[in-house]
Amino acid sequence: MKARESALLALEAFRKRGARPGMALANLAEREKMDRRETALALNIVDGVLQNEALCDWRIGRHTDAGKLEPRVLDILRISVYQLLFLTRVPSHAAVSEGVELTKRYAPRAAGLVNAVLRRVSGEKDAAPEVGGTGAERLSVLYSHPLWLVRELEAEYGLAACERILAADNTPAPVTLQVNTLKCTADEAAESLAADGAEVVRCPLFSDALRISGAGAVEELRAWRGGLVYAQDAAARMAVAAAAPEPGALVLDACAAPGGKSFAAAVLMRNRGRIVACDLHGKKLGQITRGAARLGITIIETAERDARTPAPELEGKADTVLADVPCSGLGVCRRKPEIRYKDEAELARLPALQLGILRSAARCVKPGGTLLYSTCTILRRENEGVAEAFLSGAPDFELSPFVLPEPFGACAGMRTILPYEGDTDGFFICRMKRKTE
Repeated sequence: MKARESALLALEAFRKRGARPGMALANLAEREKMDRRETALALNIVDGVLQNEALCDWRIGRHTDAGKLEPRVLDILRISVYQLLFLTRVPSHAAVSEGVELTKRYAPRAAGLVNAVLRRVSGEKDAAPEVGGTGAERLSVLYSHPLWLVRELEAEYGLAACERILAADNTPAPVTLQVNTLKCTADEAAESLAADGAEVVRCPLFSDALRISGAGAVEELRAWRGGLVYAQDAAARMAVAAAAPEPGALVLDACAAPGGKSFAAAVLMRNRGRIVACDLHGKKLGQITRGAARLGITIIETAERDARTPAPELEGKADTVLADVPCSGLGVCRRKPEIRYKDEAELARLPALQLGILRSAARCVKPGGTLLYSTCTILRRENEGVAEAFLSGAPDFELSPFVLPEPFGACAGMRTILPYEGDTDGFFICRMKRKTE
């Protein structure tokens, strides 16, 4: 199966069933025995279309009424227009002809229309029209984010910072690997990765973190198989660093899957102490257990538990509680571009869930212990809004300052990391202490 056809089917699975596009594409690639090159191109197209959907539709709409097109035809046009606008290695005539051939296979009656539209878009490449309008409406089209989201980000961060956030969402995300210093040094891990063909650079935020490219599937690398590294963005690593669990501590990771923060805590603790990693979905716990075994971590135990329900056996006993709660995920749009299309009404219900989890997790913190609240979103209502609501009803807790790597520096208890800062995911970190009196 060719890349463009598999991209079309993956986009259709997302549009019709809400399937994760990357997973749908991976399943197609395995079933059709696609080679790595075709699979990589298909993934590039899928992510690119989702990152630029509104802009592609705007260009299509200059030449036909996009709102009246059959959904599958519109997807074919988006795939082709994305290639025309962004994939410079694909000749324009190839993008047009492939789009027409795909239409002949899946919607033959629209082949003439698709051919005409694509030729007109191709003809505009050297004199591309600019998106009109001002403010949020223009940015919504230019960077293909829902208008409600652009307006909210503008209100919270201002128009200039809002545009920087949107632009960052449409850039490639680095692959960041944390070095398992229980087994090796950063130099040893980097040497192993390079020997397998990866291009390796040090992450500027942590001396024991590496960013790689050109390596193919990370899971096939010897450094991965040998437990020398694990995948975790620097922003998530900073959350655990802010919590600063010490060797010998009792740590509760209330929403642990897929396990990255538990692994980071165990490494900081030098594999001494106890980490209880919980998740609502028991089937996800095996991923944590297998990951810990690969890394040689022995202090993690797993438990299936709804984070909204306190763990009675841990109540008032944990030195550190990590509450990395379910969220909108809008800080990781560049890794998962489909996230930006989540239903606004569903997202509005998240703060109540997050506050419930935070209140439950807090009951397990011992006097003098640390409560770390974090999300991978940048919306104030899920971040500062939840933390402030919790603190207003929890007089025995207070904000606790922490220090992050430069350029972030000292933080007075809360910090939102925007996706253009430090080339990390968007993230929120709030550290609190339980008072001793």
